[in-house]
Amino acid sequence: MRRGFVPHADNLLAFECAARHGSFTRAAEELHLTQGAVSKQVRQLEERLGVELFKRVRQRIVLTDAGRLYLHDVREAIEHLTDATRQVMSFGGSADVLNLATLPTFGTKWLAPRLASFHRRYPQASFNLAVRLRPFDFAREPFDAAIHYGEPVWAGGICEPLFAEEVIAVATPAYRDHHGLRMPADLNGVVRLHQSTRPLAWKQWFEAAGVDSNTAFQGPRFEQFGMISQAAANNLGVALVPRFFVAEELASGRLVQLFDTSLSLPSAYHFVYPENRTIRPVVAAFRDWLAEEAGNGGATGRSARQP
Repeated sequence: MRRGFVPHADNLLAFECAARHGSFTRAAEELHLTQGAVSKQVRQLEERLGVELFKRVRQRIVLTDAGRLYLHDVREAIEHLTDATRQVMSFGGSADVLNLATLPTFGTKWLAPRLASFHRRYPQASFNLAVRLRPFDFAREPFDAAIHYGEPVWAGGICEPLFAEEVIAVATPAYRDHHGLRMPADLNGVVRLHQSTRPLAWKQWFEAAGVDSNTAFQGPRFEQFGMISQAAANNLGVALVPRFFVAEELASGRLVQLFDTSLSLPSAYHFVYPENRTIRPVVAAFRDWLAEEAGNGGATGRSARQP
């Protein structure tokens, strides 16, 4: 039944290409076919579906409503097949490929700088890293494991804690000096940068500092910590960020921690892997290495040990 409903791949590729270019001729150039061959493949697809996908208007083709609807799903299916093919090709006959979903700033600022350490320990391993912002179903996504921030809850997954965040207020030395920031209460009068998924963070920081603030929720909001740290480094305001995300900026002096007050949040980073799947050696090795790195000053941003 399923095979009977799936059109020929060449027909689908011709349809997607013609729709993208709005032209059979330009699609033919991309596919290295004749214009007549592309037109024939699209016509075969229309006959199979029993609907018209394009209106032929003089020398132009215009998608019908059915064509626009079908194009969305066809394009998504082609992208999925392309990604799956690249992923399989990356194996190169090896079982030591780790497919990991990670959070964007964590992957950039904490994980990526440490991966050379894992590669020295496990030189036959290779990586496929992709960004996922929310928990997903391991049965539907091509990942061996994931990095998760929040409570240790993931349907169908085993969560192993890495570390919690130590959140600090940072700014450039120039911004600090220009605004005379000498005590936590001074932050009431400057621009404070917010992470959109942590709406209570500044309120909690002021409470930890013993400061009353009626403006704790005011200020620009950003979706990722990487955006906030860059904005702070360019003198937009004061950022409230995990220490390890700005470890390099603190070490170089581009940013400074303004006060001793820090905020420890109840949520934490976790390494997650499927509970109903036999853990492969490369995943087990990565889990053990990650636990060591997390214990080796992970939350403070200290760099990985050298061999």
